[in-house]
Amino acid sequence: MGIYEQEIEQICKEPLPWEQLEGSTILISGATGGIGKCLTDILMHRKRGMGQRFRIVALSRRETVARERFADYWEEEGFQYISCDINRNIPECGEIGYIIHAASNTHPIQYARDPVGTITANVLGTRELLEYGISHGIKRFCFLSSVEIYGENRGDVESFDESYLGYIDCNTVRAGYPESKRLGEALCNAYGQAYGVEFVIPRLSRIYGPTALPDDSKAVAQFIRKAAEGRNIVLKSEGTQEYSYTFVTDAAMGILYTLLCGDTGKAYNIADAASEVRLRELAESLAELAGTKVVYELPDEEERKGYSMHQKSLLDASALRSLGWMPHVHLSEGLKCCVEAAKEICG
Repeated sequence: MGIYEQEIEQICKEPLPWEQLEGSTILISGATGGIGKCLTDILMHRKRGMGQRFRIVALSRRETVARERFADYWEEEGFQYISCDINRNIPECGEIGYIIHAASNTHPIQYARDPVGTITANVLGTRELLEYGISHGIKRFCFLSSVEIYGENRGDVESFDESYLGYIDCNTVRAGYPESKRLGEALCNAYGQAYGVEFVIPRLSRIYGPTALPDDSKAVAQFIRKAAEGRNIVLKSEGTQEYSYTFVTDAAMGILYTLLCGDTGKAYNIADAASEVRLRELAESLAELAGTKVVYELPDEEERKGYSMHQKSLLDASALRSLGWMPHVHLSEGLKCCVEAAKEICG
């Protein structure tokens, strides 16, 4: 059993108020994404291993991808997949207790190639899911937000806590992601005020893990694929950017802590303090694992449009830790797991 599978099993034993989910339906948008897949794996393991009774409704746009990602559950009672575009309408899938909105363009190439879709999933998709929830008995709405909403650290703080209000240049294509995440959070607040919707907001640091999709263009995902293929790691900057990273199972666990234990209307940062690193050091670690080296290239125009220009984006996760969350898989162990998983895919 690998680290990923071990962590899934361990998370199912976390002292969470799992009983809140009993008899409910949990809808996960963006279910085939790296985080959505991990959340589904945890919840389905909880159903199978712990005998807990709830139903999972997984939403995404690409059924062919979903059939592969959820092959183990496809015909299983208590699991339902629905292909849809959440920006337009949510198909009827019955009463819903909990919605975890994980559907979003989350990597640089998507920002550049699909700037409109990047915004609409975080705004129109959020509205559609909230509307469905209030008409179908929702208990709690969980909107997955991002470190990106804090904008640029201009040297006034070491790390961002949930009260920080940063600077974002809104007149760029790249701004579509953080600005729409901010508006998604505002929509949750509006629906909370107007309709009494209970909501919580996990704000995620940079997430990596073996559930990443093959087309993920985030730097860490590219580095991992290169390492698995035994190729040089390509850096398209000087690599001085310093970021918080979190292994996907720890991120999914943080989302569940936020969903089941978080205060209504509150945001919680999810970040592993032991996995803060400069991009160059991350690249060097993976090059060492692969027995290769780091090389430097200039990004092309499309890549530049999607890249973050922020030099330091560290998250303070003290609020989430106060709920009982503690990350298990730190960077060196997590990277090894990802490279081994990617090697299996590469054949």
